Amino acid sequence: MRAFVLTGPREFEVQEVETPTAAPGQVVVDVERVGVCGTDVEFFTGEMQYLTEGHARFPMRLGHEWSGTVASVGAGVDESWVGHRVTGDTMLGCGVCRRCRGGHQHVCQDRFEVGIRGGYAGALAEQVAVPATSLHALPEGLDPVAGALVEPGGNALRCVLGAQLEPGERLLVLGPGTIGLLVALFARARGAEVHLMGRSAGSLEFARSLGFEGVWTDDTLPDLPFDAVVDASNAPSLPARAIELVEPAGRVVYVGLAGSPSLVDTRALALADVTAVGVLSASPGLAGTIEHYACGAVDPRPLVSATVGLDGVGAVLAGVRPTGAGPGPKVHVDPRRWPPSLLPQGH
Repeated sequence: MRAFVLTGPREFEVQEVETPTAAPGQVVVDVERVGVCGTDVEFFTGEMQYLTEGHARFPMRLGHEWSGTVASVGAGVDESWVGHRVTGDTMLGCGVCRRCRGGHQHVCQDRFEVGIRGGYAGALAEQVAVPATSLHALPEGLDPVAGALVEPGGNALRCVLGAQLEPGERLLVLGPGTIGLLVALFARARGAEVHLMGRSAGSLEFARSLGFEGVWTDDTLPDLPFDAVVDASNAPSLPARAIELVEPAGRVVYVGLAGSPSLVDTRALALADVTAVGVLSASPGLAGTIEHYACGAVDPRPLVSATVGLDGVGAVLAGVRPTGAGPGPKVHVDPRRWPPSLLPQGH
């Protein structure tokens, strides 16, 4: 099968690789959509911390935001999974340690992360093999595009839950990228008054197109009491800024990661009685995200600006917008899409 392989920083190939076989406890999925994520970009540039820590190394196969249809199952797996559209948890814990047994496999010290950590092959390929225990069935009517947005949605939903917003309370989201916009959509669905702060005129205009009126730059941000602030940016200065902006006794949620350390004065937290929450993984939010998408409370699909084939992934990771792309921040990949020059004869 064809797969996108990152062979080194800014080096990549679409290769013919061995088709996966479902080992005991696994399924093989025909991949229909994969989202390109900021984490993938960090691997592309070589800046991802896991590379320096030894949790990942080249060559690697990316892709952790995915959806597809189960094609086959291994020994010990219910055969009724075959033919079902699914997505899956990125975090694969060992299953036996204290954290896993407590339901926190996403912070297992010995975890694999699909397409990210431990050499576990990701979904930027025609097929991917994953444990059946990681699967989440997608309801009928939830298309592959929404399915591949469940993973980023799980992170966003966890941010909103971490902010503990009540209807009518005011939220400020820093960074109107994919996660930030999804946070805004989930918070609005819960009845919060949502504001967003960013820098790019295009991203701010897109946020307005989704119906958000409180869209600002740092210079134009009004002096309002924000009950919670979610930092979904990659700016090293904004974690401290979030504490300045939140109301005393409020909550700050950190989900964005900068490429360099972010300094926070804990005196500012303590003296304002502010609660800080960190969100690493979508794992505990996947089921709730599917429910929100399925009932129509949140529609993530407008965030997708374009869909490319495997041969277009390298350019996207390098920051090139696909021809004809819309204004949304997310680019999807359809691994079944072949370049015209490579189509089998008769197709």
